[in-house]
Amino acid sequence: MAGSKSDYLENAILDHVLGGVSHPFAVPAHVYIALYTVDPSDPGGGTEVTQAGGTLYDRVEVDNDDTTWHDAAAGPKHNDIAVTFPLAGAPWGTVTSFGIFDSAIGGANNLLYWGELTVDKPVGIGDTPNFPPGTLVVTED
Repeated sequence: MAGSKSDYLENAILDHVLGGVSHPFAVPAHVYIALYTVDPSDPGGGTEVTQAGGTLYDRVEVDNDDTTWHDAAAGPKHNDIAVTFPLAGAPWGTVTSFGIFDSAIGGANNLLYWGELTVDKPVGIGDTPNFPPGTLVVTED
């Protein structure tokens, strides 16, 4: 399964750890899970599910703490809580990957991590995408 830390986060962490000033980085209190129909990459990009046309899509806000995310000491991080998206009001397409952002659509809106799903998920009208604990896996590259 491919996935990675974004270029933005790689640079921010390097500057944070090694005393840089161009990317002062503060750990966000909340992160926002996004869904993609075309995978992003380290620089960003990809095709996030759209909010247009009555889809009712929105990124899901989760607390950025040790209740939400499994301890990395045991290997890759993964969600310890279910992440449930709103009911689809129109087809979202086939979801192939997820992204973790530092804000909802507005604000700083930086992609932090992204990962491919192990199984693509077609999302039609009335579907409620749900990721049980342990299914959103984040690794370092």
